[in-house]
Amino acid sequence: MMISRMALLVALGAMAPLKAQAQAQDSFDLGTLQLEAESDATLQQNGYVAEAGRQATKVDTPIADIPQAISIVTQDELEDQQPRTMLESLSYSAGTSTTNFAFDTRYDAVYLRGFPAFYTGLFRDGLRQVNGPSAWYRNDPYTYEAAAVLKGPASSLYGVSGPGGLVNIVSKRPKDEEFRELKFTTGTDDRAELAFDLSGPLDEDGRLLYRLTGVMRDADTPLDGYSDDKMLIAPALTYKLTDRTTITLLGEYSDSTVGGTASYYNPTRGTASNIYNGDPEYNDFEQEQFRIGYEVEHALTDAVTLRQNLRYSEIDSDLEYSGFYDAGGGTLARYWGHYLEDIQVLTVDTLAEARFSTANVDHTLVTGFDYTLSDYSAYSTLGYTSAAATDATDPPYAGGQDTAQMGVYLHDQMAFGGWTVFLSGRYDWVETDAYDAARTLTRTTDEAFSGRIGASYEIRDGLMVFANLSSSFSPNVGRVFDDVTTTVSRPAEPTKALQKEIGLKYQIPGTESLITATLFDIEQEDGIAFDTSTGVNKQRQLDLRSRGFEIEGQANLGNGLRLKAAYTYLDMEIEKRRHRHRGQHALGNARSHRVAVGLLRARNRPAQRLGLWRRSALCGRELGG
Repeated sequence: MMISRMALLVALGAMAPLKAQAQAQDSFDLGTLQLEAESDATLQQNGYVAEAGRQATKVDTPIADIPQAISIVTQDELEDQQPRTMLESLSYSAGTSTTNFAFDTRYDAVYLRGFPAFYTGLFRDGLRQVNGPSAWYRNDPYTYEAAAVLKGPASSLYGVSGPGGLVNIVSKRPKDEEFRELKFTTGTDDRAELAFDLSGPLDEDGRLLYRLTGVMRDADTPLDGYSDDKMLIAPALTYKLTDRTTITLLGEYSDSTVGGTASYYNPTRGTASNIYNGDPEYNDFEQEQFRIGYEVEHALTDAVTLRQNLRYSEIDSDLEYSGFYDAGGGTLARYWGHYLEDIQVLTVDTLAEARFSTANVDHTLVTGFDYTLSDYSAYSTLGYTSAAATDATDPPYAGGQDTAQMGVYLHDQMAFGGWTVFLSGRYDWVETDAYDAARTLTRTTDEAFSGRIGASYEIRDGLMVFANLSSSFSPNVGRVFDDVTTTVSRPAEPTKALQKEIGLKYQIPGTESLITATLFDIEQEDGIAFDTSTGVNKQRQLDLRSRGFEIEGQANLGNGLRLKAAYTYLDMEIEKRRHRHRGQHALGNARSHRVAVGLLRARNRPAQRLGLWRRSALCGRELGG
């Protein structure tokens, strides 16, 4: 049972004035009551169609004018789909892959255009979410009002990130009108959930606004001993200090428990079984996470605006996992592992936005700098006796990493005639201190320039053609092998990528819609991969090339129906280096097709998935085999 609006309270509150009015006249007009959950503070939404936002440019810009492919999951789409995880909320977006690890609710492990984006490509409210090996920040879909996917390299504004792009989560913010939502959910696997979302003004003049969002859930899953429990509270407060200055505080605390093991036993490489690796008595992954931050915006003049966003977050993870191994003679034996990890992250972004004109060109200029400091530590143990013995062992130190990153950027978007031109440039400095289990320090220092040039032109009413050239930069830690048959290694080079993209955007005249079709070519240099050809995991660096075609459309059809459809064709090629700077050759490739179509009814009714079809075919070969 689900109650998405407190209709009963609304009706009771309306009875008294209606009774008095009924005595004065024979008929009356009830009017239209429409409650929207989105705040439209940083992203303007209309049903399934995002109209304008600052997720791609850090300034408010019409989505159709941006010369880059962007997928945005709006608040209405989230309400209709009712996703349980961030991955489910992105499943209808072109270029995204959310099922690489099958059923695994432990991590938001998304791939964009064939590249992993879960370590360097997850952002929230424009600020980087640094994840450790296991201490990943979990984004509950009920706590955000949109998810924006920027396709392809985006380092020119956001710094360290991967070739496939990034996901920018938009947190729920206070609304200037009263909003109340209370939701009860039950389902299979003894699922019971209570969620609430409250917002509105706290004073008479509307300068102080609040929002309070919470989730309480107790649930099992189809996997034995794999739970899905959560307690979450997310407060937010906005204070309009003056007509030119606004301060918003955003916070969240969450305590969750899911399963520690989400895999099945594979007797040999390429052979699957129906034997679940998890031990029902030792299968908890407990995570406690906390974040607090602020957003300050001050209009210095009518043409110049200053902004600063800051967030501090902490994550503590306690992972109990298990699995089977071949003890010989066809006998399976079990092992148990205990892994502890904590991470603290401070990130701040300060910028100035200026709007001016030169000759017939309108400029929106953004310049700023950001800083991120992260620190994680890990403790690990593995046992072969029993779960109790493993649990009683105090896990020793397993490693850690401290990273400081600073970047300065400049972005100019110019509009003249039917043209919109983007020029972006950024320089990053990154220093990383990595510690192994013996606390031996390895220090790595990297710096790089990232850029983007893009242009779009309105051919006719609603039809835009665009193209862009953009790059990305991401440092790597540790040493790699050019020849895995030797013991000779070298420090890893940063991973860099360059994208070429062309496409069309079309808003059908007279409709609420947006269709985007793109062709892209991404060349990545010095990506990190594990080579197992010698029987020992050794890191090496490879070049990859991702090429493909995407088409995605959203439309509000009227009569309570909305449509979102996407198609992706992806062709990835892995290039193996014989010797560094001495040539390379193609090692293997993978091609995939993905189709997702959703036709859903309007909010306030159970979501109706009238059509969904996906097909994928992958081919390739592993390193060395």
